[in-house]
Formats: sequence, C-alpha cells, structure tokens
Amino acid sequence: MRANVGDHLIVHGKVVGQRDRVGEIIEIRGENGAPPFVVRFADGHEQLVFPGPDAVVQPAGSG
Repeated sequence: MRANVGDHLIVHGKVVGQRDRVGEIIEIRGENGAPPFVVRFADGHEQLVFPGPDAVVQPAGSG
C-alpha cells in the first residue's frame, strides 16, 4: 500500500451496519509512501494508522 499526503484512507466497517471511516493522510512515516500514516478523521481526531486488509487508499482528487 502506497499513499501521498492529501490522499484519503478508507477503513471499511467490520460488521454489518458499521460505517466506513474516512480520513485524510496528513503525514507518511514509512519509506516511499508506505505505512504507517498519520490520518485526520472528519471529527478532527488524528491517529497513527497501520492499515490492515480492510483499508484502501483513495488518491486525492479521484472522487
């Protein structure tokens, strides 16, 4: 998984009815765009994230 600052990280809900969490990647701590990422979520919370298989990166400007 590779990302750039400004991309969005989408973490899919793990159970039926649980919403996806979407946040903006504000810092990349791995090499060459690799995790971990510092992500700012919609509620303003910032978190260091090591994305698992339930997460995808959506490039900035792609929708």
